[in-house]
Amino acid sequence: MAEPLLINERVRARADTLGTALDAHMLASFAPDARKVLRRFSAGEVADLLGISTSFLRKLHFDGKAPEVETSQGGRRQYSADDILTLRRTLDGGKTSYLPNRRLGEKLQVLSFLNFKGGSGKTTSTIHTAQRLALKGYRVLCVDVDPQASLTVLFGYRPEYDFLDQGTLYDALRYDDPLPLSAVIQDTFFPAIDLVPAGLMLQEFEHETPRALIDNVQPAFYARMAATLSEVEADYDVVLFDCPPQLGYLTMSALCASTSVMITIVPNMLDVASMAQFLQMSADLLDVVADAGAPMSFDFMRFLINRYEPNDGPQQQVVSFLRTLFKDEVMVAPMLKSTAISDAGLTQQTIYEVERTQFNRQTYDRALESLNAVNDEIEQLLHHAWRR
Repeated sequence: MAEPLLINERVRARADTLGTALDAHMLASFAPDARKVLRRFSAGEVADLLGISTSFLRKLHFDGKAPEVETSQGGRRQYSADDILTLRRTLDGGKTSYLPNRRLGEKLQVLSFLNFKGGSGKTTSTIHTAQRLALKGYRVLCVDVDPQASLTVLFGYRPEYDFLDQGTLYDALRYDDPLPLSAVIQDTFFPAIDLVPAGLMLQEFEHETPRALIDNVQPAFYARMAATLSEVEADYDVVLFDCPPQLGYLTMSALCASTSVMITIVPNMLDVASMAQFLQMSADLLDVVADAGAPMSFDFMRFLINRYEPNDGPQQQVVSFLRTLFKDEVMVAPMLKSTAISDAGLTQQTIYEVERTQFNRQTYDRALESLNAVNDEIEQLLHHAWRR
């Protein structure tokens, strides 16, 4: 009779099985090189992103002012994200600005997505915001602060293989011989978005920080994220942190480097109760780092309603409850719960990556409208912080 597997052996076996299955899934979804490639966009989508009419876009092609682009079998123009950026540069310079990059005197905007509770939609919100801002012409850096590395995976990387030895945020934050952040920034398949990946080694920062505090290693944990960001600050307009679902040293370091905070919340009373604990614990910890000299000034803090079902009566009551309590700090636009978002996630994609034809059109359009409303509201908050 075979001896039973010890628990450590069983866990390792399940990890190997799952890893092999995920590799196969990635190869099936993104063959032949297992790396993601961004789809092309229709003329209607491009015109909407640029804020022009499709007839004006056609005129740009007729006048030779638009780049040559691919066409479908039906003769319809198909634009890459680089083509959209080229159009922005072509159109910019008149009364209307088509390049929204930071101007002289405007500080880098660093936005943290966080909550104490897992499953509140932090990663989904982060990547959709990053992609919408990139499509609108901003230079975006995504920083995966979660050792589980979900954001890194959504960008097509496998941390346990791609960054086995080094190349994650940990290498820039570690106390012993840290690397410059530029050494770990990765290109992504999405033009105008760069990524600082995460991996399980990032958890070491949580373990090493208590000893570093005893030894008074500088910069202290709460200042390390801001210090490492300063090296690449000039290269980006917006930095987005996807924080782990816990109030550890990583989250505190991200918060102390942030100019703004987005707290994601699923509208049910259990999540609201959990958020109450999260806010109290956050305040207590922020008091400690503030006393140590960390900056505590945010341009804005907002609560983002996630996975909202407008026809769900109890959810409506919870949202009304939150709006009564927090007034304008609750985002006007909620992120709707949608099968289109869930289905896109099955192939590790977002609404902005998938083709509309792959879904029920009404479902897709409803999800896209919701995401655009949320992300355009975030863009307005950034503009207000820049005093535009």
